[in-house]
Amino acid sequence: MAGIVVILATMALRKNIVVPAVIGTFLTAFVFSGSIVTGLSSIFNASLVAAKELFNIFLIIALVTAMLGALRQLGADRLMVAPFRRVMRTGTSSFVVLAVVTYVISLFFWPTPAVPLVGAVLIPVAIRAGLSPLSVGMVIAICGQGMALSSDYIIKVAPGISATAAGADVDAVADKSLVLSLVVGVTALAITFVAQRRTWRAPSPDLLVEWEAEADRGADGPAGGGSAPSRQPVQPEPVGGGPAGGPDGAASTATAVIVAERDPGSYELAESRGTAKAFAMLVPLAYLAFIVYLLLGKFTQVVPPLQGGDAAAIVGGIAALILFAAAASNDRGGFLETTSEHLVDGLVFAFKAMGVVLPIAGFFLIGNPDFSGAILGYADGETGPGILFDLVNAAQSHLPQNPFVTSFGILLIGVVAGLDGSGFSGLPLTGSLSGALGPAVGMDPSTLAAIGQMGNIWSGGGVIVAWSSLVAVAGFARVPVLDLARKCFLPVMAGLVLSTLFAVLIY
Repeated sequence: MAGIVVILATMALRKNIVVPAVIGTFLTAFVFSGSIVTGLSSIFNASLVAAKELFNIFLIIALVTAMLGALRQLGADRLMVAPFRRVMRTGTSSFVVLAVVTYVISLFFWPTPAVPLVGAVLIPVAIRAGLSPLSVGMVIAICGQGMALSSDYIIKVAPGISATAAGADVDAVADKSLVLSLVVGVTALAITFVAQRRTWRAPSPDLLVEWEAEADRGADGPAGGGSAPSRQPVQPEPVGGGPAGGPDGAASTATAVIVAERDPGSYELAESRGTAKAFAMLVPLAYLAFIVYLLLGKFTQVVPPLQGGDAAAIVGGIAALILFAAAASNDRGGFLETTSEHLVDGLVFAFKAMGVVLPIAGFFLIGNPDFSGAILGYADGETGPGILFDLVNAAQSHLPQNPFVTSFGILLIGVVAGLDGSGFSGLPLTGSLSGALGPAVGMDPSTLAAIGQMGNIWSGGGVIVAWSSLVAVAGFARVPVLDLARKCFLPVMAGLVLSTLFAVLIY
């Protein structure tokens, strides 16, 4: 508990929280086991366990980044996003399109495959239209990891867990969760729109250069949260000079694109290449076919439905195959080496930008019984202590028997239970408490379960907790993940408070 308080206070002071997290891991393991050896080994084990849990996100970031690098060399990335410019011409229209597309895809398929899809196609267009990178990250996180995942209305894994633990009807929990998630999401989006609008700029292709150049400069530690990348405009060097960005040449390529838009003749050769046009059509069509496959699997018997992380894995697999094909088209003689270079660039970017999250996640995983055993050195298969859940259970017995207090208590318990960043892990706890406390205070257990589900998923699902799938959003938006979590905190908490009041008064 002391470690959590110190970490939250450190985040509030806008300081890096890696050191407090590592010290908290060491002290928790040492005090629990009484062994300094266990305490020291837990520092390594915690990061290792966190790496195993989060590596799928790192790998998706790496593969999609590598694919975009290959497409950029062909000039296909510019052609691919051109149609969206007709709609996403300003910051406002980009804000709305990002919100709607992210929500719809995430509602049907969960946010993990949605983030790479949106990141690969829409984020560059939104940046060019004037939306700030932080605004992009907030919109995607709120609509995907927050609004869509907290209701989970289509797949219904979350309502099923909550309802089973509460002894309530699944459809009742799902229906109430959908309404509450919309209240939270719309509130958070409205606050984000008002607060972030002053950061938006006039549409310009120069913004793409600035965005990529800032990402190159800030990749040495944007996830640490110490400071955000510089907001000073970057002056691109003329084509033919040195790269305007980092060693991967991303910024210099974007500079060439900008010069091409100002002088179409200088880019005529690249645009006339059939391969660039082919890949500009291939990438959206490939992912559209994937979405159709998911729909067929869900609503028909034509193809088998995908389970668990299959959807995210297919997104990564498609990105890898497109990477290989694009590299081969661009450099037939040396595409094996070129492909490897793109993969290395993608992995380096993913780990430079997000690797610092691992020791932070490790501290919170030590409180989860599913992971604490491995961190504390227990034998394989032996369950570890549920320190975080024990803390929450101890606090709930002190809640007064009042509908308002109980509802906000369940909300707070859900938020705290979600601090381990693992998404649905706290739902059995909030569900069981809802089933026990609901009749005592004259509330429907399904209502309390929906409130607890909101707190747990908006926290641990990846909106206000940085050591979660929020790292994927931050990676594609190329912003510091802790800055993104901090900016989302107030809009989301305001939405959660409003949704809880709505639930108590209406349901």
